[in-house]
Amino acid sequence: MIDQITIDRIIDAANIVDVVSEYVTLRRAGANYKGLCPFHDDKTPSFHVSPAKGICKCFACGEGGNAVHFIMKMEQLGYFDAIKFLGKKYGIEVEEKDITPEQRIQLNEREAMFNTNEWASLYYHKILKENPDGVAIGMAYFRSRGFRDDIIEKFRLGFSLDQYEALSKAAKAEGYNPDYLLKTGLCFRKDNGLLTDRYRGRVMFPWFNVSGKVVAFGGRVLDSRTKGVSQKYINSPESNIYNKGRELYGIYQAKKQIAKDDRVYMVEGYTDVISMHQCGIENVVANSGTALTEAQIRLLHRYTNNITLLYDGDEAGIHAALRGTDMLLAEGMNVKILLLPDGDDPDSFARKHNATEFRLYVEEHQTDFIIFKTNLLLKDAGRDPLKRAQLTQSIVYSISVIPDEILRAAYVHECAELLQQDEALLLREIAKNKQAALEQLKKQQTIEQDRQRRLEENKKDGENKNDENNEKNENDGKNEKEDSPTPPVTSEQVASASAQSAVPSRYHGIERMIMTLIVRYGEQPVNIESDNIGEQNAEHAERLVKYAYSDLTNDGITLCTPIYNKMLNEAIQHVEDENFVCSRFFLNNPDIEISREAANLMTERYQLAKNNQMTVPEETMVAEYITHLLLDYKFMVIDDELKQCQQRMNDPLLCQEAMKQYMELSEIRRELAHRLGDRIFIQ
Repeated sequence: MIDQITIDRIIDAANIVDVVSEYVTLRRAGANYKGLCPFHDDKTPSFHVSPAKGICKCFACGEGGNAVHFIMKMEQLGYFDAIKFLGKKYGIEVEEKDITPEQRIQLNEREAMFNTNEWASLYYHKILKENPDGVAIGMAYFRSRGFRDDIIEKFRLGFSLDQYEALSKAAKAEGYNPDYLLKTGLCFRKDNGLLTDRYRGRVMFPWFNVSGKVVAFGGRVLDSRTKGVSQKYINSPESNIYNKGRELYGIYQAKKQIAKDDRVYMVEGYTDVISMHQCGIENVVANSGTALTEAQIRLLHRYTNNITLLYDGDEAGIHAALRGTDMLLAEGMNVKILLLPDGDDPDSFARKHNATEFRLYVEEHQTDFIIFKTNLLLKDAGRDPLKRAQLTQSIVYSISVIPDEILRAAYVHECAELLQQDEALLLREIAKNKQAALEQLKKQQTIEQDRQRRLEENKKDGENKNDENNEKNENDGKNEKEDSPTPPVTSEQVASASAQSAVPSRYHGIERMIMTLIVRYGEQPVNIESDNIGEQNAEHAERLVKYAYSDLTNDGITLCTPIYNKMLNEAIQHVEDENFVCSRFFLNNPDIEISREAANLMTERYQLAKNNQMTVPEETMVAEYITHLLLDYKFMVIDDELKQCQQRMNDPLLCQEAMKQYMELSEIRRELAHRLGDRIFIQ
C-alpha cells in the first residue's frame, strides 16, 4: 500500500502535458494543447490537454482524466501501479515493504510478465559486459558491427549464454515464477519437462514499447554459425504483453525525435535502427520485415504525418517498399520512398556516412510514393496493354484510399500525365473504388448489427425465463404493497422520488450540473440564505459542498444518480480535512469511478433545459447558481409527487389520503415557485 502523502507528491509532480507528450504529439491551442487521440482511430485532433486543470479529454471517444488515468489506460495498469509508474518517472521513491518470492508469484500476471522481461533484459546485458563468454563472443560481434558503448547501453543489447538452463536457473534463484518465463517466451519446456532457454548462444535485442517497458526480445545467431541456419533471428512469441502487429522496434528511443523532426524513417531490421542512431539519425523505427499493420501506423501517426521508407535498392527492397503503403495512405500519412544504392542497406549506408550526409542524401533522392509506384509499374508494363490496364487499376486504388480530397485531385492530375490517361477516366475509377469500399463497410456493419441483435435476443430469452420463474412471487409482493396504506408525506419530507431505481434523464441532467459546481467550487465559502421549507431565512457562510448536502438531506432528498450520491457523501466525510479542495479530492480519488467522473465534470458543458445551454459560472456567481439549481431540483421532485398523488386519487380506497397529500405538496410547490421567482428551468 502507498501512503497518501506519497500519492499526493507524485500527482503534484506529474505534469499532464509532459506525461501525455510521451505518447501523443501535442500542438498548442490557446491555453491548452491538442493532438490525435491514442485511444481510438483519430483522423483529426480531438484529444485536448489542459495544463491549468491537469486533465486531458478526447471529445470524440470520451476517454480522459488526470495523469494517473491516462497512464492507467495507456499502460493497462491498476491505480497504484500507475502511481508507481509516475513516481519512477519523476524520481519520487515509493516506499513499500519488500516483496518476497512468494508474494512476487501473486503479482498481477501482466505486470509480472513485464517485471520478468525487465529482469531478463538486464541479465542479458550484464552477461554481455561481464561474463567472459559474453565479452569474447557477444561483445566481439557488436564491435564487428561498429557499435559504440553508448549505443549498446542505449538499446540495452545483450548476450544469452550457450547453455540450456542459464537464464532459467538465474531467474528461479531471484524468485521469479517459472510460469512467466514460459508465458513471455524466454523459455520453453522439452518433452522431458525440463525448462530450456530459448535464445541460448545468441546476441539479444530487447523490444521496448512506447513507454519503455520490455515487451519482447529478438535473438540473432552469430555470423560464424549462420551457415545452413534457416532462421538467423528468433523473436518472442505473442503473449499477453506482446503483439507483434502493435509494436515497432526502436519506437521508445525514437519517439521524441520523430515529433521534433515531424518525420519518421521506416527500416526493416534491428541493426538498421541501431546504426542510424549511431550516425546521428534517431527518428527511425523498424517493423522487422513484417508487413505494416493499422495499429503500427496509428502508433506512428500520433507523432507525425510524414514517413520515409528506407529500403535496399535490389528487387527485394523494391517489393518491400510496396508492402503496406496503401494502409499508410489511408491513414492520412504522407509517404516517401528512398531506395539506397545497390549493395547498401540502411545499416551499411549509415556506417559510411554521418548524419548531415545521410539527411542530404535522403532529401535529394526520396520520391513521393504515388509517383514512385507509377514510374516503377510503367517500367514493368512497357507497351503491354493488359499490364498497363492493371497498372492503372493499381495506381487508382492507391489514390482512392487517400482521405484528403485536395491531395487526391493533385495525384490524379499528376498520374494522368504519367499514364497518358484521361483525368476524367481516373476520377470515375476512383469514385467506383470508393463506392465499393463504402458498400463493403455497410455490409460489415450489417453483419455486426445482426450479430449484436442475436446476442441481445439470446440474452432476453434467458431473462424472460427467469422472469417467468419469479412472476408469481413478484405478483404476490405487488398485491401486498397495494393493500397496505400509503404513508403520508409531510412538509419536511419533500422527496421520495429520489429513491427510484431508474434515474430519469431530467433528474440526471440537473444532478450533473449540481455536481459540476461542487467538483469545481465545493470548498468555496458562500453566503447563502437557507432554503429549507418552513424555516426562517438566515444568511450564513458555509462551504458550498456542505450547503448543498445539508439543503438536500434536510428535506429528505438523496441524488438519484448513484455515482453523484457517492461523490457527495465522500466529500462530506473529508470536507473538514486540512487543505481540502474539492477538485483535487475528486480527481485524485483512489476510487477510479469517482476520479473519472470528476474529470468529465471538469471538462464538459451540461444542459439544464431543452433550449437552455448553461455553462459553468464565474466564481462570484456560484452561490446564486447552486441556490437556483437546488430549488429547481426540489421543484421537480414535488412535481413528480403531485402526479403520483393525482393517479392515486382515481382509486376510491386511496382517494382521501391522496387528496390530503396533494394539498400539502401543492402548498410546498407554491412556496418553491415563489422562491424561484417564477424562474423555472425544468419542463
